[in-house]
Amino acid sequence: MYVVKTPQFIQASLPAYTWRIPTNEPALYLTFDDGPIPDVTPWVLDTLQQYQAKATFFCVGDNVRRHLAIYNRILAEGHSVGNHTYNHLNGWRTDTRVYLHNVRHCLRLVQSKLFRPPYGRIMPRQRAFLQRHFRIIMWDVLSGDFDRSITAQQCLDNVLKNVEPGSIVVLHDSLKAEQHLRFVLPAVLAYYAKAGFSFRAIDHR
Repeated sequence: MYVVKTPQFIQASLPAYTWRIPTNEPALYLTFDDGPIPDVTPWVLDTLQQYQAKATFFCVGDNVRRHLAIYNRILAEGHSVGNHTYNHLNGWRTDTRVYLHNVRHCLRLVQSKLFRPPYGRIMPRQRAFLQRHFRIIMWDVLSGDFDRSITAQQCLDNVLKNVEPGSIVVLHDSLKAEQHLRFVLPAVLAYYAKAGFSFRAIDHR
């Protein structure tokens, strides 16, 4: 169970998190979680390049270690990156000391001021420490591309019906999401490019 559009009251009650980027300009912030991996991330980069789109990749440290060339390509093409822990840990199920050590381990490879907790799940003590060192990036639109119980069209509709200027949209450059992503990403880029939107990266410095 997940919420596609993060309710305003949740955003307001957790101001330590960044849920969207306030702007009056037609701009979207596409984000990709869980990569980089050879089977999906290069295709994502190729597709973004077709629209001169920039995005933010929240990288799992162990994937960066294994696929450093792809990670370096993300940076070389002008995208931003964020820390997504070294082993994609669920903060609700992980001891705080272990969790923070895992984040620091990822930081050795992913040198970024941005952090996104896997599954959006961190405990208050984890958050209290992390917000002193990172900008914690959440989202206001969750595409559901990882959800194999919905169709690719439903996944696309999750995005088209809920974004607004400044929305942070979650997608995944992962094998689990690949089937939906290959349908959704080109459609989102085409639709919003035609509507005059730009696609921007969140500054990770």
